[in-house]
Amino acid sequence: MERVIEPEIIDGMAPDHPMAIRSRRDLRMINFIMGNERWIRGCVKKHRASAAKGIVELGAGGGELLGTLASYGPSTGYDLVPKPEHLGEEVSWKQGDLWAREAEISGGILVANLFLHHLQAEELGRLGDMAKRFDVLIFVEPLRTKDAEWMGERLLPIVGEATKHDMMVSIRAGFVAGELPELLGLGSEWKVSERSTWRGGHRVLALRA
Repeated sequence: MERVIEPEIIDGMAPDHPMAIRSRRDLRMINFIMGNERWIRGCVKKHRASAAKGIVELGAGGGELLGTLASYGPSTGYDLVPKPEHLGEEVSWKQGDLWAREAEISGGILVANLFLHHLQAEELGRLGDMAKRFDVLIFVEPLRTKDAEWMGERLLPIVGEATKHDMMVSIRAGFVAGELPELLGLGSEWKVSERSTWRGGHRVLALRA
């Protein structure tokens, strides 16, 4: 399957739009089914020294994951939406365009959960340059395969209208083994491990060699 990036419905909606609220609820369910946040927390826990230097999450969304990571180190979320009300002062939040703040982003661990598939190849290259300021990279993205499409289709009856569209768009914009490290330009200075799950997720863990 060729990687195809298309606009998602949720991208053009205000955070308080009913369809956006439903979509975030759907995303929490999808994350639970895929086991994404459990895996990310486990990785962070294993690299506490790097976490102490600062944890950055790109596309932090509703902030549920970042809130749980804050116990491991100073945590900062970057997203277009305002800081969620449930997050305390221990979590920093930067609202706005990611590339406008590109120069300031650094720390020990860089996290992205179902976010990088939104980026074009040239943007992923820029992100790879940014990643050089970190010790550990933890990414989970949609797996771009026919089997993943089949899994996504099984969820369509139980998700909202925006998610019905956006979930399938996300899968078509996802990644297969070897693709994301190459697009990010992760060279010999990184020890990269990848794993695809039967639930439709592709997990990348990169440690500075």
